[in-house]
Amino acid sequence: MTLKATNATKLLQCVYIHNMPGKKEWVLVTGASSGFGEEFARQYAEKGHPLVLVARRLDRLQTRAEKIRQQHRIEVVVEQVDLSDVAAVSQLHQRLRERGIAIDILINNAGHGLQGPFLDGQLDAALAMVQLDVASLTAVTHVFAQDMRTRGRGKILLVASLLAYQGVQNFAVYSAAKAYVLRLAEALHRELKRDGITVTALCPGMSDTGFATAAQQKITPALKLLMMKPAPVVRAGIRALHAGRMSVVPGLANKAMVIFTWATPRWLHQAIFSRAMNS
Repeated sequence: MTLKATNATKLLQCVYIHNMPGKKEWVLVTGASSGFGEEFARQYAEKGHPLVLVARRLDRLQTRAEKIRQQHRIEVVVEQVDLSDVAAVSQLHQRLRERGIAIDILINNAGHGLQGPFLDGQLDAALAMVQLDVASLTAVTHVFAQDMRTRGRGKILLVASLLAYQGVQNFAVYSAAKAYVLRLAEALHRELKRDGITVTALCPGMSDTGFATAAQQKITPALKLLMMKPAPVVRAGIRALHAGRMSVVPGLANKAMVIFTWATPRWLHQAIFSRAMNS
């Protein structure tokens, strides 16, 4: 037997071990060092799933991973990756394959946003947001969905936003990026269903994750009333994904806002949401 054949045999054996009947499915969480990503890791750890945690901030990832290992006695793999580099996405995928880790559940959560007038912001900052929220999310989804199709099973959650349902003043690029995420999820939900893959969009409203601070977002009185904690948002996303739903909007107030969007002309709901988000 050649050395190449021996290595291939070992890889196949490793893949088999990680996918033996009765073993928990591997969950990959992007943007896992804070916010929703951190909460997704916590809730899946409680269910006993082994985790691959991906983010740029290695120190926070390692601290979080060690805490999860001690509390839940599960395997946690830490990957420091700048997902805005699409080449790094392929390298991440290759490293996991070499370790025999097949991702069964992908939580595509990494992203960031900016608030402010379109022309007053830096073009580089807007394009960097599009790169991470759109291009990189697409790359991660494509790479890991290929493996899921080969195995005939898998689950993918794409984290969009309530703003995906309307363009909002001073959130032009972010709203547009999250609209892409929502429409991508809706299309892939039907397209990949025949391959045994569930795709679900999670569309949270204002949430207490630290995201608003990073995005330099003004917290208006209206937004304070709508603020949700990360735990119920993530719980709703996980429940919808495992129920095979196309999308979910957590929170009764947020659901009401989507219904209002559907039921009113654009000029009206855009004016109201722009006021709520900016004053």
